[in-house]
Amino acid sequence: MRPVSPSGIKWMRLLKRAHATETGLHNMQLAMIGLGRMGGNMAQRLINGGHDVVAFDPNPGAVRGLEDLGATGTGTLADAVARLDAPRTVWLMVPAGEITEQTVDALIPMLEAGDTVIEGGNSNYKDSMRRAGKLAESGVDFLDCGTSGGVWGLENGYCLTVGGDRAAYDR
Repeated sequence: MRPVSPSGIKWMRLLKRAHATETGLHNMQLAMIGLGRMGGNMAQRLINGGHDVVAFDPNPGAVRGLEDLGATGTGTLADAVARLDAPRTVWLMVPAGEITEQTVDALIPMLEAGDTVIEGGNSNYKDSMRRAGKLAESGVDFLDCGTSGGVWGLENGYCLTVGGDRAAYDR
């Protein structure tokens, strides 16, 4: 496979957007938080599909790599949220556990009613239910998304098992 230049990737994204407009398909805009092997590949697959991805990770190199593919890179979680149009969607691909908890807690004051947090780190369902309750107090939707596909997901796609409010899922 021949590599595509960053300018070529941007043109491909514009063509995909035009096709989506003509066919009535909807392009998403979301922030992908956590750009490790799974999160980075998921973000790349979304970009390749013509979606607008705002990328954040504590590792600046991971952010730069996605910027080269067409993502909007950010250096802070707050900047990632600020770059999204309302209603905002923030997809967390950080490891299950304390880092997920800290990230959700940091997001709460940045988000508004009608926004959605998707948590794809395969957390324990009890933790997900508790986080959904915390976010609901601010009117923020929570989708728990079991994610599999590993590093092969970039090429083959991902299996997503989603739980949460149907309206948030449909949006």
